[in-house]
Amino acid sequence: MADGIGAVGVVGLGTMGAGIVEVFARNGLPVTALEIDQAALDRGRATLVKSTDRAVAKGRLTAEQAAEIHDRVTFTTSYEGMGGVDLVVEAAPERMAVKRAVFTELDRVCPPHAILATNTSSLSVTEIAHHTGRPERVVGMHFFNPAPVMKLVEVISTVRTDPAVAAAVTDLCGTLRKTPVTAADRPGFVANYLLLGYLNQAAWLVQDGYVGRDDLDEAMRLGAGLPMGPLTLMDLIGIDTIVEILDVIHAYGGGSRRHACAPILRQLAAAGRLGRKTGHGFHPYPTTAPLVAEAAPAPESVAVLDDPAAADALSAAGVRVHRATAADDPALSTVDLVLVGHGAPAETYRTLGAVVRAGTVIAVDSSTDPVTALATATGHPDTVAGLHLVGDLVEIARTVLTADATVTAARGLAGALGRRAIVVAERAGLVVDALLVPYLNDAVGLLAAKYADADGIDHAMTLGCGYPEGPIALADRLGGATVLEIARALWAESGEASLAPVPLLSQVVAAGVALRR
Repeated sequence: MADGIGAVGVVGLGTMGAGIVEVFARNGLPVTALEIDQAALDRGRATLVKSTDRAVAKGRLTAEQAAEIHDRVTFTTSYEGMGGVDLVVEAAPERMAVKRAVFTELDRVCPPHAILATNTSSLSVTEIAHHTGRPERVVGMHFFNPAPVMKLVEVISTVRTDPAVAAAVTDLCGTLRKTPVTAADRPGFVANYLLLGYLNQAAWLVQDGYVGRDDLDEAMRLGAGLPMGPLTLMDLIGIDTIVEILDVIHAYGGGSRRHACAPILRQLAAAGRLGRKTGHGFHPYPTTAPLVAEAAPAPESVAVLDDPAAADALSAAGVRVHRATAADDPALSTVDLVLVGHGAPAETYRTLGAVVRAGTVIAVDSSTDPVTALATATGHPDTVAGLHLVGDLVEIARTVLTADATVTAARGLAGALGRRAIVVAERAGLVVDALLVPYLNDAVGLLAAKYADADGIDHAMTLGCGYPEGPIALADRLGGATVLEIARALWAESGEASLAPVPLLSQVVAAGVALRR
């Protein structure tokens, strides 16, 4: 075993604690499992049995292997049972008073060489360690649920942690066939800090009435390629859990609005709508089919200016497209819709306004171009809307001047592409970029502060949160210049200090290098 860690203990046998017991026992370690009373102990034992029975039924364990796992576990309701462990992981409820009490007892009964680890997802490991006589032997060892399946463990050191202790726990993770991400003590560590900022901002978008719940979830699933939308994910985690973690990160993390709990989350929690576990959160459970927007007729003739990717997508979908070479192309006077690429100046729109026939829709394929200002330049702003193609989604941005017929034409074009459309009011970033880019910016901030390296940050989100791609890899793939441009637009519009682009973004763009080097 890693540096003399031969016997381990786990305190707290809820879903997470029982899973951690299974991880240790599966990998040959004898485990002492502690709960507060016999009833809780029996529930923990039943959770372990249910998990291993399920693994046997799926062919992932043999009956003999499952029996060996159970033989390695000693169940107890007495802290004295921890007298022979080399490492103990606390998985008690996420309340500081509870953690302090547990660590006081562990410090009393565990041998002097034993490492005391907390599975906290957001509380201060430093504060927990302070309530022991061995702060140099206290670490965070944050497993992810379900522990037997999820490959990530965040190993958290405080300013008092002995580096050899952190190294021993990191090595142990390898023995457990987990991927460790080492980091210093800060609210939320890596995964929860990044994830909760994104989830909270999604809740704010719904709170502000900017986008509906189904549209928001579909936007991030189809537009960003995530396995589920943020509201569905919060329902899965539990709204009460989300509120608790946000409050800790906000209180201990400098008071950033990124982690200031959206009122709608507190309201849902107060109403008992905690997500799947109560049958209703943002969504009802079992879920109902989302409303399907009424089909809109596709424009009969479409032109594309300075947007080759969109022209290719339309052509591939069977739409006849005229690829215009300039805003004064005579053919533009014969089409029903003109799609203009990102970054075209106001002069382009003034020319288009004079060239196109009455009623022709002008669509701006951008999440950051000022649609209202460009619409005004055309001379007929009622026929102008944003129409941003991202992933398998079309974001339609209507201004205060956009006519309903314009939105209908934009919906028709989305239908011709075979993509889901959502309609939102104009704002920087629309939905996908407004949620995605601040998350990427937060990740770059962790990298810039050397809180974790690029691989660690990416592992935290892919292995810990199930993201298809880590934020540093995604930022490099999108391009630092693109991320920086959107981040600046979001910051300029909101004035929120938490949205200010991290200086490292500007530096890598200026140097022409990637974030991962």
